[in-house]
Amino acid sequence: MTKANVVIGFLGTTLDVGKWDTRWERWRPTIAVCQQDDFIVDRLELIHDDRSASLARRLIQDINQVSPETKVASVIINLKDPWDFEEVYGALHDFARGRSFDTESENYFVNITTGTHVAQICWFLLAETRHVPAKLLQLSPPKKARGDLTSPMRIIDLDLSRYDRIATRFRAEQRDAASFLKSGIATRNPAFNRMIDRIEQVAINSKAPFLLMGPTGAGKSQLARRIYELKKTRHQIEGPFVDVNCATLRGDTAMSSLFGHVKGAFTGAQAARSGLLKSADGGLLFLDEIGELGPDEQAMILRAIEEKRFLAVGADKETASDFQLVAGTNRDLNEAVRSGHFREDLLARLNLWTFALPALRDRPEDIEPNIDFELDRQARDDGAKITFNKEARLRFTHFATSPDAKWSANFRDLSASITRMATLAPKGRIDEATVGEEIERLKALWSGGRRDAATDILNGVFSDERLARIDLFDQSQLATVIAICRDSASLSAAGRRLFAASRREKTSGNDADRLRKYLARFDLDWATVMAR
Repeated sequence: MTKANVVIGFLGTTLDVGKWDTRWERWRPTIAVCQQDDFIVDRLELIHDDRSASLARRLIQDINQVSPETKVASVIINLKDPWDFEEVYGALHDFARGRSFDTESENYFVNITTGTHVAQICWFLLAETRHVPAKLLQLSPPKKARGDLTSPMRIIDLDLSRYDRIATRFRAEQRDAASFLKSGIATRNPAFNRMIDRIEQVAINSKAPFLLMGPTGAGKSQLARRIYELKKTRHQIEGPFVDVNCATLRGDTAMSSLFGHVKGAFTGAQAARSGLLKSADGGLLFLDEIGELGPDEQAMILRAIEEKRFLAVGADKETASDFQLVAGTNRDLNEAVRSGHFREDLLARLNLWTFALPALRDRPEDIEPNIDFELDRQARDDGAKITFNKEARLRFTHFATSPDAKWSANFRDLSASITRMATLAPKGRIDEATVGEEIERLKALWSGGRRDAATDILNGVFSDERLARIDLFDQSQLATVIAICRDSASLSAAGRRLFAASRREKTSGNDADRLRKYLARFDLDWATVMAR
């Protein structure tokens, strides 16, 4: 059965005008659409307002003359301002929702030749999103001699899946975006690649919060930054990227750091502070280890996500900040909710888009591409290209993908490992001896379960690059010192515990000063150690 053709369009209050007999000498696009030799209009839905009712009646009479088989229906839409995008889109959207489209028996077309440019844009949007399941018609004035009013007509189908070259370009752009999120690493793990594809799709099309779950060092912070950079290249975000490790926010300073404070809000508040949420206005806020926030901070974050407003400490006037949130955690937040340590309503707000990043040991096929990435990064940082010889690479890759490789700190372990070998490589070429030494170092790191505890402590204090420059011997000692500091009431109390034997033997004088000097060797002080 042949489908009926239904055309929808605005009355052209300028182009369709024709009061006297000379109107037949004018090109009128609504008349012209009904005069096509190879296109029959079975029904025309003519949109106009009350002020144009008389013009609509004359036009309908003329259509009856040139195309008696065309049924014309008036659709009254009164617009206060036909150039107001919000008003026009709202009116046409309501029109589309208020009527039924019988696509099985009717073909729908929208005539965009008439109406304001704003109306044309709205029709494009409604047709592209299939709110109006129609193709678009565009007519052009006749180009032949005067008296021949034959009007060329184009049909535009906005179903992009029908256009092979456009679809191919979209797929290529999607591949490029996914590669961008992976920092150009040619990962091979199918499940991980599918997850990155979905993250790319959501990042481009949504402003809702993300929740990135995964163990320490799985790449949550790097992925959050890449999401931000991807959105910025698409002009979807203009503000800054603000990275906050919630595990470093403790006590009275947490609220002030996140939400800011006014001058005089508490002792020591000698000047106002805007806070990290305000700094992220217009940009992306990454709250890593969000499960470490206290109950008051969780409540404030929830309100800031939902209302884009919050109160700074000591303020009586709200602060506005419109940011996109990406949260990260290595905790099981559902368990934290059950134990009463995390708000259920905040988790529900974060849980719209949740992605679990796998541990490195669960992606053995991706270790080799990441080795290449780390070597390239090392070359960029140091300005010298570092390579493996063939035997050394085979040995390290075999170990790295074996059950003996724990990768307890995930990519941080791998990055540090490549950095160490690159630093020790004779003449820029990593040999088997260097690999053998590194394998033994890694085994020692992972033995006895001590690596995870030390790594968790030091990762909250140092960057990956800084930690890679600290010897394993010093890392183990320093982690113990920091743990005792955090379990002590003051610098002096920590010093007394750390140097108790020396004090008994009367070989140590000022314990606090000795501890202070030890921390200074690593550019640390008491405040930095305690800010966790």
